[in-house]
Amino acid sequence: MEQAAAGDTSTIGHDADTLDEVLTEPVRRDRLIVQRGVFASLSPRVPEKMYVHTKGDAASDRYGLQLADGATAHTNTYFGRFPASFWQRWTDVKTVNLQLTYGCSGTAKFTVWASDARGRERIVTVETVSGSGELDLELPIERFVDGGAMWFAIDASNGSVLVSDARWTVAAPERLRPAAVVICTFNRADDCTVTVGTLASDDGAMADIEAVCIVDQGTDQVRSRSAFAEVADKLGDKLIYLTQPNLGGAGGFSRGMYEITGSAKAEHANVIVMDDDILCEPESVLRLNAFANMTVQPTIVGAQMLSLSNPQVLHVSAEREVLDEITAGALTPGARMGIDLVKKKQDMRFDAGWNGWWTCLLPAEIIADCGLPIPLFFQWDDIEYGIRARYAGHPTVTLPNAGVWHADFYLKDYDDWARYFSIRNGLIVSSIYGRFDGNDISKYLFRKISELIVSMQYGLAATFIKAAEDFLAGPDFLHDGGQSVLKELRELRDRYPETKPLSAAQVGKESDPHTQMSVWQFEPDKKREGLVLLKRAVQQFAGKVDRRTVTVPAHFASWWHVSLFDKAVVTDASQNAVRVRHRDKDTAVELAKHAAKVCWQLRKEAPRMKTVWQEALPELTSRENWARLYGIDG
Repeated sequence: MEQAAAGDTSTIGHDADTLDEVLTEPVRRDRLIVQRGVFASLSPRVPEKMYVHTKGDAASDRYGLQLADGATAHTNTYFGRFPASFWQRWTDVKTVNLQLTYGCSGTAKFTVWASDARGRERIVTVETVSGSGELDLELPIERFVDGGAMWFAIDASNGSVLVSDARWTVAAPERLRPAAVVICTFNRADDCTVTVGTLASDDGAMADIEAVCIVDQGTDQVRSRSAFAEVADKLGDKLIYLTQPNLGGAGGFSRGMYEITGSAKAEHANVIVMDDDILCEPESVLRLNAFANMTVQPTIVGAQMLSLSNPQVLHVSAEREVLDEITAGALTPGARMGIDLVKKKQDMRFDAGWNGWWTCLLPAEIIADCGLPIPLFFQWDDIEYGIRARYAGHPTVTLPNAGVWHADFYLKDYDDWARYFSIRNGLIVSSIYGRFDGNDISKYLFRKISELIVSMQYGLAATFIKAAEDFLAGPDFLHDGGQSVLKELRELRDRYPETKPLSAAQVGKESDPHTQMSVWQFEPDKKREGLVLLKRAVQQFAGKVDRRTVTVPAHFASWWHVSLFDKAVVTDASQNAVRVRHRDKDTAVELAKHAAKVCWQLRKEAPRMKTVWQEALPELTSRENWARLYGIDG
């Protein structure tokens, strides 16, 4: 294999010119497997009950289930349920077949159950078998429009039963779509090796995956790991390995999309983008791809995000955006957040406004119609793309039985350089697709910056202000794909001591353990928050605050608490360090004046900026622009 130097665009395995050989149409078949009966995770950290519930003397492995006499099992679980509601809503498939192989020393009863939008259960069919053989049950996909799923249960009686090769299948379409996986990585060589290796280890999931494209933007590269050699050997001709300078998630994923959709055989391909640091469930990739092959129109199909620290907890069912508040993740109607999937089910069907690119499938037709992502470096790039596709008439479906595990967002501290991209890119997306009322958006932003100032988060307030200034500068600052601003952000934040994480043990000895804790019981009424904020600002300006140093837990670090003190040692949300915030009247006044100036400009310039960004979008998302950023011929 050819070795590429860091920062160049050479390849390992296939290059773009040979993608036509790689992206061959999958073999035609009569039945398409849309879901396999998976009874155990590939990872020991994931509980079995995410896949199957058993009672009595029972044992399971990845694809097999054994029940002793009197034992029972059911697949009314996250990975065991067939999401019938989504199939009825988004495909024209009328029936699905449950097929499996069984062997009984006595008799076994197989019951197929269904639920509705309210979780009420009903029996679809019951089959009693003995001996050994193949069970093939044709099941109608009906009465599921508003919600509900199907699953099966097994009762062993008068002997043991062994179940294997369970699968849900539908009549295959005339033409299956070739699929390619794109994984973007930056200095997470070990994580990426494990993720790709997990996917590659599942022959069934890989059967219809024609290419795996790794876009390595780091200096600590994936190919440097000895374990990756085995992964590369396993993938063989399916592997495409590209290196390039760091252009963030947007640049990494766009590169894979650029190369794949540039192939003459990619007209109807499915491009599956995937984070490098997830705990991968290959079955989810199979389900996304199968579902996308059957939708009545090209559809973005996304996996749900599950909690890496607590694998049975769901992050959120499906999300939408609230552009007037520069907010990306809000629950869509019917969606649920933070639920224990072993205890609770997602029966009501929910729609998605967009899907995060931790794992998400994008049909080539949508990419051809909408263009490539906007070069935002990272944050909001996947959200913007989902919104853009939706505005063009291309829906997003977040599939409820397809999930991957991702690091919890609540363990990432809010006071971070990444917040610049969150605010700047949120303003960009809001200006393109939202109302972007200058009065509302400027008031909202000034309010948020004011909260940071009274919280003594001066560096973060400065980060917000720079985000707004760069937005107002217009699209030209995206010319380099977002690389130069990283250095500027580091230099900006270095001016503010409270941005630096410190050892809790060393800093904590300065705190007063006797500081009264009754302040934690207070939380202002939503209607009075503005008055409380003004009061806190006046108190801080006048120095009428508690002079003792207080230690503040991360979950109590709201502005109305921290602003009561002259100095606060606040726990980082990562729980690995603390930040020392110290009142500085001069800095607070300077930042407040700066924020007022920027927000006043935002208020006046909002209509013009909306036009500027909308007009720039086609050029920013063009193949020509990305080819320039990659330094390759378009």
